[in-house]
Amino acid sequence: MNQRNNSTELSYYGLYLLSFLNENHPERLPDTDFIETRSALADDVYEQSRREGHAVEQAQELAMTALLKDLHFSKFNTLIEVLWNEFAEDVPPENAAEVAFKIQPSMNGVFSKYSLSDDFAYTNEYNALYSELTGAVLLYIEEHGI
Repeated sequence: MNQRNNSTELSYYGLYLLSFLNENHPERLPDTDFIETRSALADDVYEQSRREGHAVEQAQELAMTALLKDLHFSKFNTLIEVLWNEFAEDVPPENAAEVAFKIQPSMNGVFSKYSLSDDFAYTNEYNALYSELTGAVLLYIEEHGI
């Protein structure tokens, strides 16, 4: 693994991951160990791929695959989608991300019933999750307001 002189210095992959997490998994932003470990893995995959003779583009693709493994499905973005589609009168679109972040911990029980994976949004189970989340969000709003 690459060693860094300054542990707060992030590589390209670390910065990319921070941006990706901010957009898709903001609850993971405080997990600096995850960010550092995953970005170091991507750095290593890129370097090893280049040593093995892969073209720059191929090595970059392999590194990005390692960097974003198990991060393509987003609970946060799913909640935003539910808020936009089902609760637009209660939650203005510009506030959906803030509300999704606030209520996500309360929705983890719903999410835990499903085997979430990178391609979960393309499965038949996604519709069941979406429906269950809609009900759970409705109950949350009735009990706590926005």
